[in-house]
Amino acid sequence: MGLTGILTRPRKRTSTSKGATLGQVIAFANQKGGVAKTTTTINLAVAFKEKGFNVLVVDLDPQGNLTMSQGMDPDTVERSMYDVLVHSLPIEEVIHRAEVDIAVSSIDLAGAELALASMIGRERALQKGLLPVRSRYDYILIDTPPSLGLLTINALTASDGIIVPVQCEYLSLRGLVQLENTLTMIRENLNPVVDIYGILPTMYDSRTVHGREAIEMLKENFGDLVFDTRIRKTVRYAEAPVQGSSVLKYDPSGSAAEAYRDLAKEVLNGATPRQHA
Repeated sequence: MGLTGILTRPRKRTSTSKGATLGQVIAFANQKGGVAKTTTTINLAVAFKEKGFNVLVVDLDPQGNLTMSQGMDPDTVERSMYDVLVHSLPIEEVIHRAEVDIAVSSIDLAGAELALASMIGRERALQKGLLPVRSRYDYILIDTPPSLGLLTINALTASDGIIVPVQCEYLSLRGLVQLENTLTMIRENLNPVVDIYGILPTMYDSRTVHGREAIEMLKENFGDLVFDTRIRKTVRYAEAPVQGSSVLKYDPSGSAAEAYRDLAKEVLNGATPRQHA
Protein backbone atom coordinates (compact mmCIF):
# COMPACT_ATOMS: atom_id res chain seq x y z
CA MET A 1 0.00 0.00 0.00
CA GLY A 2 1.52 3.29 -1.09
CA LEU A 3 1.13 6.71 0.41
CA THR A 4 -1.33 7.67 -2.29
CA GLY A 5 -3.59 4.85 -1.15
CA ILE A 6 -4.08 6.31 2.33
CA LEU A 7 -4.85 9.93 1.58
CA THR A 8 -7.27 11.82 3.73
CA ARG A 9 -7.39 15.23 5.36
CA PRO A 10 -7.94 16.04 9.04
CA ARG A 11 -11.23 15.08 10.57
CA LYS A 12 -13.13 17.18 13.04
CA ARG A 13 -13.32 16.36 16.73
CA THR A 14 -14.18 12.74 17.41
CA SER A 15 -17.16 11.76 19.54
CA THR A 16 -16.76 9.11 22.21
CA SER A 17 -19.40 6.68 23.39
CA LYS A 18 -19.96 8.90 26.44
CA GLY A 19 -20.62 11.99 24.37
CA ALA A 20 -17.29 13.73 24.97
CA THR A 21 -15.32 15.00 22.00
CA LEU A 22 -11.64 14.35 21.42
CA GLY A 23 -9.33 16.74 19.61
CA GLN A 24 -7.52 15.61 16.50
CA VAL A 25 -3.93 14.45 16.98
CA ILE A 26 -1.54 15.25 14.12
CA ALA A 27 2.10 14.15 14.00
CA PHE A 28 4.74 15.86 11.90
CA ALA A 29 7.09 13.14 10.74
CA ASN A 30 10.07 12.69 8.48
CA GLN A 31 13.14 10.68 9.42
CA LYS A 32 15.33 13.25 7.67
CA GLY A 33 16.36 16.18 9.84
CA GLY A 34 16.31 19.81 8.80
CA VAL A 35 13.05 19.65 6.85
CA ALA A 36 11.15 22.20 9.01
CA LYS A 37 9.17 19.79 11.18
CA THR A 38 9.55 21.98 14.26
CA THR A 39 8.93 25.20 12.32
CA THR A 40 5.77 23.72 10.85
CA THR A 41 4.51 22.30 14.14
CA ILE A 42 4.66 25.57 16.08
CA ASN A 43 3.58 27.90 13.29
CA LEU A 44 0.62 25.78 12.21
CA ALA A 45 -0.38 25.51 15.88
CA VAL A 46 -0.34 29.29 16.26
CA ALA A 47 -2.26 29.69 13.00
CA PHE A 48 -4.92 27.31 14.37
CA LYS A 49 -5.06 29.34 17.59
CA GLU A 50 -5.55 32.54 15.59
CA LYS A 51 -8.67 30.91 14.21
CA GLY A 52 -10.01 30.28 17.70
CA PHE A 53 -9.01 26.67 18.28
CA ASN A 54 -7.57 25.30 21.50
CA VAL A 55 -4.19 23.81 20.62
CA LEU A 56 -1.57 21.72 22.40
CA VAL A 57 1.86 21.06 20.92
CA VAL A 58 3.94 18.13 22.13
CA ASP A 59 7.73 18.29 21.84
CA LEU A 60 8.80 14.68 21.36
CA ASP A 61 12.28 15.51 20.07
CA PRO A 62 15.16 15.12 22.58
CA GLN A 63 16.82 18.14 20.93
CA GLY A 64 14.02 20.26 22.37
CA ASN A 65 13.98 22.75 19.52
CA LEU A 66 10.25 23.33 19.77
CA THR A 67 10.55 23.95 23.52
CA MET A 68 13.39 26.40 22.89
CA SER A 69 11.47 28.13 20.10
CA GLN A 70 8.93 29.23 22.72
CA GLY A 71 11.57 30.71 25.02
CA MET A 72 12.10 27.76 27.39
CA ASP A 73 15.34 25.93 28.11
CA PRO A 74 14.95 22.14 27.82
CA ASP A 75 18.08 21.71 29.95
CA THR A 76 16.43 23.33 32.96
CA VAL A 77 12.85 22.03 32.89
CA GLU A 78 12.20 19.81 35.88
CA ARG A 79 9.73 17.47 34.21
CA SER A 80 9.20 16.70 30.56
CA MET A 81 7.64 14.28 28.11
CA TYR A 82 10.22 11.74 29.27
CA ASP A 83 8.40 11.52 32.59
CA VAL A 84 5.05 11.19 30.84
CA LEU A 85 6.24 8.32 28.64
CA VAL A 86 8.45 6.44 31.07
CA HIS A 87 6.99 7.21 34.50
CA SER A 88 3.33 7.76 33.53
CA LEU A 89 3.39 11.31 34.92
CA PRO A 90 0.15 13.14 34.06
CA ILE A 91 0.84 15.21 30.97
CA GLU A 92 -0.78 18.25 32.63
CA GLU A 93 2.35 18.50 34.80
CA VAL A 94 4.63 19.13 31.81
CA ILE A 95 2.37 21.55 29.90
CA HIS A 96 3.62 25.15 29.88
CA ARG A 97 1.65 28.17 28.67
CA ALA A 98 3.21 30.09 25.80
CA GLU A 99 1.73 31.22 22.48
CA VAL A 100 0.02 27.84 22.62
CA ASP A 101 0.12 25.18 25.32
CA ILE A 102 3.29 23.11 25.00
CA ALA A 103 4.21 19.76 26.56
CA VAL A 104 7.94 20.32 26.87
CA SER A 105 10.96 18.21 25.97
CA SER A 106 14.22 17.71 27.82
CA ILE A 107 17.54 15.98 27.15
CA ASP A 108 16.18 13.05 29.20
CA LEU A 109 14.08 12.11 26.17
CA ALA A 110 17.29 10.85 24.56
CA GLY A 111 17.08 7.92 26.98
CA ALA A 112 13.41 7.26 26.44
CA GLU A 113 13.90 4.70 23.67
CA LEU A 114 16.03 2.52 25.93
CA ALA A 115 13.76 3.00 28.95
CA LEU A 116 10.64 2.15 26.93
CA ALA A 117 12.17 -0.89 25.25
CA SER A 118 11.42 -3.25 28.14
CA MET A 119 7.96 -1.86 28.92
CA ILE A 120 4.74 -3.64 28.04
CA GLY A 121 2.72 -1.53 25.63
CA ARG A 122 5.73 0.67 24.91
CA GLU A 123 4.35 1.80 21.53
CA ARG A 124 1.20 3.18 23.21
CA ALA A 125 2.80 5.20 26.01
CA LEU A 126 2.06 8.54 24.31
CA GLN A 127 -1.46 7.51 23.30
CA LYS A 128 -2.16 6.68 26.95
CA GLY A 129 -0.55 9.91 28.15
CA LEU A 130 -2.60 12.12 25.83
CA LEU A 131 -5.98 10.57 26.56
CA PRO A 132 -6.77 12.61 29.73
CA VAL A 133 -6.35 15.93 27.87
CA ARG A 134 -7.69 15.13 24.39
CA SER A 135 -11.14 16.46 25.21
CA ARG A 136 -9.64 19.86 26.19
CA TYR A 137 -8.07 20.61 22.83
CA ASP A 138 -9.31 20.88 19.27
CA TYR A 139 -5.88 19.97 17.92
CA ILE A 140 -2.82 18.29 19.40
CA LEU A 141 0.28 18.64 17.20
CA ILE A 142 3.32 16.43 17.80
CA ASP A 143 6.86 17.32 16.77
CA THR A 144 8.88 14.12 16.27
CA PRO A 145 12.63 13.43 16.20
CA PRO A 146 14.51 12.94 12.91
CA SER A 147 14.31 9.15 13.07
CA LEU A 148 11.79 6.35 12.82
CA GLY A 149 12.55 4.95 16.27
CA LEU A 150 10.28 4.27 19.23
CA LEU A 151 9.46 7.93 19.91
CA THR A 152 8.20 8.45 16.38
CA ILE A 153 6.34 5.13 16.48
CA ASN A 154 4.62 6.36 19.66
CA ALA A 155 3.62 9.55 17.84
CA LEU A 156 2.23 7.68 14.83
CA THR A 157 0.37 5.25 17.06
CA ALA A 158 -1.25 8.11 18.99
CA SER A 159 -2.19 10.16 15.92
CA ASP A 160 -5.22 10.45 13.68
CA GLY A 161 -3.00 11.62 10.85
CA ILE A 162 0.42 12.74 9.72
CA ILE A 163 1.74 15.78 7.91
CA VAL A 164 5.09 15.16 6.21
CA PRO A 165 7.29 18.22 5.70
CA VAL A 166 9.67 17.55 2.79
CA GLN A 167 12.58 19.74 1.77
CA CYS A 168 12.44 20.52 -1.93
CA GLU A 169 15.48 18.55 -3.00
CA TYR A 170 15.91 15.12 -4.56
CA LEU A 171 17.52 13.30 -1.64
CA SER A 172 14.74 14.38 0.69
CA LEU A 173 12.12 12.87 -1.60
CA ARG A 174 13.77 9.45 -1.49
CA GLY A 175 13.30 9.29 2.28
CA LEU A 176 9.53 9.12 1.86
CA VAL A 177 9.79 5.43 0.95
CA GLN A 178 11.15 4.53 4.38
CA LEU A 179 8.38 6.52 6.06
CA GLU A 180 5.83 4.73 3.88
CA ASN A 181 7.15 1.35 5.06
CA THR A 182 7.01 2.40 8.72
CA LEU A 183 3.49 3.77 8.33
CA THR A 184 2.33 0.52 6.74
CA MET A 185 3.67 -1.36 9.76
CA ILE A 186 1.91 1.03 12.13
CA ARG A 187 -1.40 0.60 10.32
CA GLU A 188 -1.14 -3.19 10.28
CA ASN A 189 -0.13 -3.63 13.91
CA LEU A 190 -0.84 -0.57 16.06
CA ASN A 191 -3.12 2.08 14.56
CA PRO A 192 -5.26 1.09 11.58
CA VAL A 193 -6.86 4.54 11.20
CA VAL A 194 -3.75 6.74 10.93
CA ASP A 195 -3.54 8.46 7.56
CA ILE A 196 -1.33 10.83 5.65
CA TYR A 197 -3.06 14.21 5.75
CA GLY A 198 -0.61 15.73 3.33
CA ILE A 199 2.96 16.27 2.19
CA LEU A 200 4.22 19.82 2.75
CA PRO A 201 6.98 21.18 0.47
CA THR A 202 9.41 23.22 2.58
CA MET A 203 12.49 25.35 1.95
CA TYR A 204 11.16 25.97 -1.53
CA ASP A 205 13.04 28.33 -3.82
CA SER A 206 11.08 28.98 -7.01
CA ARG A 207 14.10 30.71 -8.53
CA THR A 208 16.02 27.43 -8.86
CA VAL A 209 15.38 24.75 -11.45
CA HIS A 210 16.05 22.10 -8.81
CA GLY A 211 13.36 23.50 -6.54
CA ARG A 212 10.76 23.52 -9.32
CA GLU A 213 11.75 20.02 -10.39
CA ALA A 214 11.38 18.76 -6.81
CA ILE A 215 7.80 20.05 -6.72
CA GLU A 216 7.09 18.37 -10.05
CA MET A 217 8.48 15.07 -8.74
CA LEU A 218 6.35 15.29 -5.61
CA LYS A 219 3.21 15.94 -7.63
CA GLU A 220 4.02 13.15 -10.09
CA ASN A 221 4.59 10.60 -7.34
CA PHE A 222 2.07 11.66 -4.70
CA GLY A 223 -0.57 13.68 -6.52
CA ASP A 224 -3.25 15.12 -4.23
CA LEU A 225 -1.22 14.23 -1.15
CA VAL A 226 0.91 17.32 -1.80
CA PHE A 227 -0.43 20.47 -0.18
CA ASP A 228 -0.80 23.50 -2.43
CA THR A 229 0.98 25.64 0.18
CA ARG A 230 4.74 26.04 -0.34
CA ILE A 231 6.95 27.01 2.59
CA ARG A 232 9.59 29.17 0.96
CA LYS A 233 13.11 29.83 2.15
CA THR A 234 13.38 32.94 4.31
CA VAL A 235 15.52 34.07 7.22
CA ARG A 236 12.36 34.85 9.19
CA TYR A 237 12.01 31.19 10.19
CA ALA A 238 15.46 31.30 11.79
CA GLU A 239 15.00 34.71 13.39
CA ALA A 240 11.69 34.02 15.15
CA PRO A 241 12.86 31.23 17.53
CA VAL A 242 15.73 33.45 18.70
CA GLN A 243 13.03 35.77 20.03
CA GLY A 244 11.16 32.84 21.60
CA SER A 245 8.21 33.20 19.26
CA SER A 246 6.46 31.83 16.22
CA VAL A 247 6.93 33.62 12.93
CA LEU A 248 3.27 34.67 13.14
CA LYS A 249 4.05 36.69 16.27
CA TYR A 250 7.51 37.80 15.16
CA ASP A 251 6.48 39.09 11.73
CA PRO A 252 2.68 38.84 11.64
CA SER A 253 2.17 40.57 8.30
CA GLY A 254 5.08 38.94 6.48
CA SER A 255 4.94 36.30 3.77
CA ALA A 256 6.34 33.62 6.09
CA ALA A 257 3.44 34.04 8.51
CA GLU A 258 0.94 34.12 5.67
CA ALA A 259 2.27 30.81 4.35
CA TYR A 260 1.30 29.05 7.57
CA ARG A 261 -2.06 30.79 7.66
CA ASP A 262 -2.61 29.45 4.14
CA LEU A 263 -1.61 25.98 5.32
CA ALA A 264 -4.04 26.20 8.22
CA LYS A 265 -6.87 27.09 5.83
CA GLU A 266 -5.92 24.20 3.57
CA VAL A 267 -5.82 21.72 6.44
CA LEU A 268 -9.09 22.93 7.93
CA ASN A 269 -10.92 23.05 4.60
CA GLY A 270 -10.13 19.38 4.13
CA ALA A 271 -11.67 18.43 7.48
CA THR A 272 -14.50 15.91 7.41
CA PRO A 273 -16.18 14.34 10.42
CA ARG A 274 -15.35 10.80 11.39
CA GLN A 275 -18.49 8.73 11.76
CA HIS A 276 -18.94 6.33 14.67
CA ALA A 277 -21.52 3.64 15.04
